[in-house]
Amino acid sequence: MYQRVKAYIEKYHMLQNGDKVIVGISGGADSVCLLFMLLELKKEMDISIVAVHVHHGLREGSADADEAYVRELCERQQIRLIVCHEDVKAYAQQQKLTVEEAGRNIRRIRFEETLRACGGNKIALAHHQNDNAETLLWNLCRGCGLRGAGGIAPAEGDYIRPLLCLERREIEVYLADRGISYCIDETNLEDTYTRNRIRSQVIPYLEAEINPRAVQHMSDTMEQLRLLGEYVEHEVSVYARKCIDYERKSGKRVLVKKEEFMKTPEVMRSYMLHELLCRIAGRRKDIEQIHVKTLGELFDHQVGREISLPYSITAGRCYEGIELYRKETGSEEEPVGMSVRVFEKTSDMQAFPKKTYTKWFDYDIIKNTVKLRHKEPGDWIVIDRSGRKQKLKQYFINEKIPREDREKIWLVADGQEILWIVGYRQSQKYQVTEKTSRILEIEICGGKKDGREC
Repeated sequence: MYQRVKAYIEKYHMLQNGDKVIVGISGGADSVCLLFMLLELKKEMDISIVAVHVHHGLREGSADADEAYVRELCERQQIRLIVCHEDVKAYAQQQKLTVEEAGRNIRRIRFEETLRACGGNKIALAHHQNDNAETLLWNLCRGCGLRGAGGIAPAEGDYIRPLLCLERREIEVYLADRGISYCIDETNLEDTYTRNRIRSQVIPYLEAEINPRAVQHMSDTMEQLRLLGEYVEHEVSVYARKCIDYERKSGKRVLVKKEEFMKTPEVMRSYMLHELLCRIAGRRKDIEQIHVKTLGELFDHQVGREISLPYSITAGRCYEGIELYRKETGSEEEPVGMSVRVFEKTSDMQAFPKKTYTKWFDYDIIKNTVKLRHKEPGDWIVIDRSGRKQKLKQYFINEKIPREDREKIWLVADGQEILWIVGYRQSQKYQVTEKTSRILEIEICGGKKDGREC
């Protein structure tokens, strides 16, 4: 098995003589196997190893035992070890992340800090083929393009993943044959997280009922898709130079020129728009195909139509095509933000979420631009299914809302028509019905009284 890992490292040019490798060691089977593979390679190559163990402040008792095991292992193998103690749960709450996401972020931060502090140039992680298969299935279920279908890259920047050529069971057999112990993270056995359910239910079913080599076949396919993705990215960059003006209005707005965009091969258009959104957002997480589709459909709307996209991105139809810009957030005057997404309605969906600060609207009947603002003269709202309208001022009077509080209430509006009096009432006109095909979800974040803390 070592020879396979060595050949995989050589294939992707992961390591060279003189490299200093930072290795993430949790104490689990995967990371322990990775450490022993690198120790074996160290006999043949001039590389040095520094181990990093991150104690997440979770799993009281067992996490301490994991740390003790890693300390003893590194001492026995004469490997320098750096241990980082973190409060992952507090970090997750502060950054508004899941505990899983927070843990990944903190590990990455500590690995990269150690890389700089120790003068390292590579960070080795213990992902294997089963991790890659989970990633593929998870991405496909959420909706993804070529990049997501390509799974985890073997080498990317400073990061290398030497075990991506192995299945999980091969790793366990390797350790068992050599009498090497490892820790078991009991949270991996729980079905709380989607990834755990894919790991414990979906993949075993595929291997047992469809094909015992399902994981290997998925890994081979992902490798082909990664190569195809690299080619597509190159072609997209060529067409993007013709279609996209990043310098429009001193860089504050980006223009996608319709005439040039329509000359682009259709297969390239969605990739171009996805890359554009990721570039403006400064990240890839939560930029999904439905956002790309909604942005592309804007070309068919009238001039002046605007849509809201993740990370405070606004896209508007203009005479030359589509303009995009990212709204500045965090000012004292605008403490409340509006998170928006559009998605297809399916037959098994509930009518709407029962959350005070998250509402669903029938996207198909919204004709103009939806904005978050305070009250203006002439505002009105539809209050029943017959379409009866009521002036906003009269609604406030009927609800006995004090005059001084009315100026502070946030409104989701289309012109003078109010879709939602945040914290109070939603317009009956835009309710999701059996005829709805696309849903606009709006979540209000940031305020302490008339907007949800988030």
